[in-house]
Amino acid sequence: MPEDRNAELRALFFETANELLQSLNESGLELEARPADEEIIRSVRRVVHTLKGDSAACGFTRLSEVAHELEDVLTPQMGKLHGAKFAELVLVAADTFEAVLSAYQRNAEPPSGDHLRGLIRQMQYAPQEPLPDVSSTTVASAAPRRFDWSEYEQLMISEAIHRGETVFNIALRVDQASGMRAAAFQLIRNVLHGCGTVIALRPEDNIAAASVEVIEASLATKQSLAQIEQRCRIPSIVAQVWVETAGHADSAEHELLGDLLDAQAAQGHAAVFETADGSAANKAGALGSAVAAVAESTLRVDAARIDSVMNLVGELIIGKSMLNRALSEFDQKHSRDPVRAKLVDALSFQARVLDELHKSVLKIRMVPVEQLFRRFPRVVRDVAKHCGKDVALELAGENTDLDKGILDALAEPMTHIVRNSVDHGIESSEDRIAAGKGARGTISLNAFHQGTQVVIEVRDDGHGLDLDLIRKQAVQKGLIKAQEAAKAPPSSFACHSPWPAFRLCFSASADVCSLCRFLPSWKSRAVRARKFIASSSAKSCVCEITCSRSSA
Repeated sequence: MPEDRNAELRALFFETANELLQSLNESGLELEARPADEEIIRSVRRVVHTLKGDSAACGFTRLSEVAHELEDVLTPQMGKLHGAKFAELVLVAADTFEAVLSAYQRNAEPPSGDHLRGLIRQMQYAPQEPLPDVSSTTVASAAPRRFDWSEYEQLMISEAIHRGETVFNIALRVDQASGMRAAAFQLIRNVLHGCGTVIALRPEDNIAAASVEVIEASLATKQSLAQIEQRCRIPSIVAQVWVETAGHADSAEHELLGDLLDAQAAQGHAAVFETADGSAANKAGALGSAVAAVAESTLRVDAARIDSVMNLVGELIIGKSMLNRALSEFDQKHSRDPVRAKLVDALSFQARVLDELHKSVLKIRMVPVEQLFRRFPRVVRDVAKHCGKDVALELAGENTDLDKGILDALAEPMTHIVRNSVDHGIESSEDRIAAGKGARGTISLNAFHQGTQVVIEVRDDGHGLDLDLIRKQAVQKGLIKAQEAAKAPPSSFACHSPWPAFRLCFSASADVCSLCRFLPSWKSRAVRARKFIASSSAKSCVCEITCSRSSA
């Protein structure tokens, strides 16, 4: 592959990988509440599978290998068995993948991921729930079965069903008295191939079959369920058989495949019966529209290109002003010239089009605040767990649009504010109960329009700022004299205050932990801190950041 093409592929991979990691974080938080939810686990498997394939295509073997190891334990059974540890594994995987991606982007040596690998091995070799001791006379419904097929195998099952074939999921317990497991597996495989088309088989080879008790298969066949069950009861080899009819998968990929296959079948039907009343053709057209609706419609454009277009639009606006000035001079000298009216009409038309172009280009850079807010559930969860607190996060106004550049600039200070709200603002559950509050603290993020500006509000229901402690710390650090501190009104404790103590970063906390890392000062002509209000009566803190786009 040419070097420029390879660089373009990697850039696209990094962009999509960040979105996948965000999805992985969100799924991990959902698994904490529902660790055995099959839909969430399927979503996690899809993300990890995509990361594995894309990273391998880009030559990032370290990431691909770790993702492959993780994929093996992402099953509902593992979620039921390990509970909260399973969700923790997914969140640790997201952090590990992020560290590996960051190293690849810097062309540095990626971390080994040994911690994640250790957690995976702990789950793989943890004591499993014992299988029930059954005999050949046990009813078929008691057979253990998982049928945890891969995405590709599920797609093949869906395709076979759409072709009109019957697909059965089959579980066969190998007789414990059978001494030669490998030979027994080969015999079972031969019987399955004689019954129809084997779409999936677990285990896949004789070596792995030597250590398993249950063999699973997905079989496309024209035979009935009773015939399959009868043929699979091999004396002295199979102790128990369980057969069920396979159904359609529920994921978006399978739904899309079904739409495509239905559309293809409908189009073929219409081609054969051209003289029909056209209902088949109408059905095919409707299905084709459904397929088109689910097709990818998003165009990824480099932000630098959009900035270039915006600069060109700015130059056009300057050119418009120059033309208006020239027209004014022309009007003074040739006010009765018939060409003047034509020039006025042409310039008016150009101004209208240019205004619409300017608005359209500005809208291209506008993205919902949700892209910023999505990272904070994980931040709140991690900091609250580190501090031993119970904190809930509430989000509002996620659909408020903001310039992408401003949104990126807000990420770091917003993260710092939210971390401080959990660490220093919210009290422990015991202190909250003693103060007559609920045990769980709440942090609220809200974004809304206020005139021509967008306000992002961070609010918590903690104990607020200790003004006396802040005065004491400021005096001790020599930022203000004791007399001035005593006379300073509460309104002086605002970020826009001229008081020197609040133009410098200092901590009023007695204990400086790993969370107390003050960020370097950040400046942006498009972002400015508006105000920080401490309400001692309401015992809560509110921080508002007002954002507006500066003119070029």
